[in-house]
Amino acid sequence: MAAHREAAHRKPRQRLFTGPAARTAAAVALAGAATATALEGAAQADPQLTPAQVKAKVDRLYHDAEVATEKYNGAKEQTAASEKSLDALRDEAARRTERLNTARDALGSFATAQYRSAGVDPAIRLALSSDPDEYLERAAYEDRAGDRQAGAVNGVRRQISDLAQLRERAEDELEVLSSRRADLKKHKDAVRTKLADARKLLATLTAGQRAAYERSADAAHGGSAVRAARDVPRGSVAAPNARAAQAVAFAYGALGKPYVWGATGPSSFDCSGLTQAAWRAAGVSLPRTTYTQINAGQRVSRSELAPGDLVFFYPGVTHVGLYIGGGQMIHAPRPGAPVRIAPISEMPFAGGTRVA
Repeated sequence: MAAHREAAHRKPRQRLFTGPAARTAAAVALAGAATATALEGAAQADPQLTPAQVKAKVDRLYHDAEVATEKYNGAKEQTAASEKSLDALRDEAARRTERLNTARDALGSFATAQYRSAGVDPAIRLALSSDPDEYLERAAYEDRAGDRQAGAVNGVRRQISDLAQLRERAEDELEVLSSRRADLKKHKDAVRTKLADARKLLATLTAGQRAAYERSADAAHGGSAVRAARDVPRGSVAAPNARAAQAVAFAYGALGKPYVWGATGPSSFDCSGLTQAAWRAAGVSLPRTTYTQINAGQRVSRSELAPGDLVFFYPGVTHVGLYIGGGQMIHAPRPGAPVRIAPISEMPFAGGTRVA
């Protein structure tokens, strides 16, 4: 009984506010929660980045953009291959369709002629012949005509089947092409996003801070192309063969040209575009991306490098340059940094490849 009275005594306390009072209390509670959230968000907001932090983030964004660029280059190469394959399939389908139509026309003409002469059975026409030699000759002709007709029909059937298979292959290739185009767009968007983020970060710096960043980046990448070219004379280390010498000569000729992602020359380059163009000038065809170029020849150690060798950097093999001897390479570093000479020690070395 006492427990019952105690429970009854507690019941009114469960409804402190009703009606307008309850709504007022709820509004106050929500406002308080919103204020607390805002204060918490303000407390968690990133502080103003220092120039050093901006530099570190920009460098990382440029590196990420280069990773995305190589993926874009690979997707672009695959897309071009799919487009070429699809065009070849469509051309073959057009040729086979033309041959099929010709065969159908011939079969139609044969059927029309047979229909016109179908009033008399072939056996009766042959039997009515009074000349035995003529009978045998006509009989052989009719057999051959029947064989030709059957062969023509079978030929048309085969062509229809082959054409259907060819069109099915073209549809499959079209699906592959659509997928590769989607990959191409994804990687292109990734590059553009990374570069736009880098530009936004650089815009937070003062003009003097941006100039200091460019000077530090220039020093980290081996200085200006003109100064580097003067510091490392051409021919100071002999190339092992004529083709390697041609590739090196091309790279020297590209010094000072701008870095443009996805570019393979002649007026601008990205890193793998430069090495591909250099060896193309020497008559050697290299694949498009860093991660395929590293397998385009014989692997060599850092101590075995010779002018003309490809040198690769970072664990994901995302950057490449052309070795010119003396611990130096010519490479296309990043947006805003033109083709230049730099020490191979400036980045994490991932491997070397001797092309020819």
